[in-house]
Amino acid sequence: MRRVLLVLMLVWAAEGVRAEDKKPPTTLRGVLLEQLRTTHDEEDWFVPASVAVAGLTADQAKWTPGRDAHSVGQLAYHLWFWDTQALARFKGQKPPAFSGNNDETFNNFSPAQWDDLVQKLNDVMAQWEAAVQEADDQKLADNASLIAHVGAHNAYHIGQILYVRKLEGVWDASKGVK
Repeated sequence: MRRVLLVLMLVWAAEGVRAEDKKPPTTLRGVLLEQLRTTHDEEDWFVPASVAVAGLTADQAKWTPGRDAHSVGQLAYHLWFWDTQALARFKGQKPPAFSGNNDETFNNFSPAQWDDLVQKLNDVMAQWEAAVQEADDQKLADNASLIAHVGAHNAYHIGQILYVRKLEGVWDASKGVK
């Protein structure tokens, strides 16, 4: 009987350790990396991009909930575009050409590029994490606002991706959002 109680107590204690119980980062680098990782592929308070776009067909990715609304594919393209632009600036490189028309950052998506786009989005998010990990403290301090905005922008549009998937009926609620 004591063993059963001990096992139950250990299981209960282990289940009590959740994401919200983990210790928060204590450095600027730690905070920025946490924000980038939880919008990329680390599940925490919300669904990351890697889960949000997983398992969709190209046809599902092009579906829109109505006039003047974006598809999952358009939202993913927009995230990839702006993450790429901001990363180039962070690295001191010239960003890819941009006309200044933000509609293009959504509307250049085509279903034929879906699988490639999912990979490119994953790649640029991983590149962001590596760049922040490798940057010196001064570069991080000088670019903290930019990096924080990248994370916030990613989180905002990932929420939209989930909403569109739910409207389309192609979201599995067991993945994190009921």
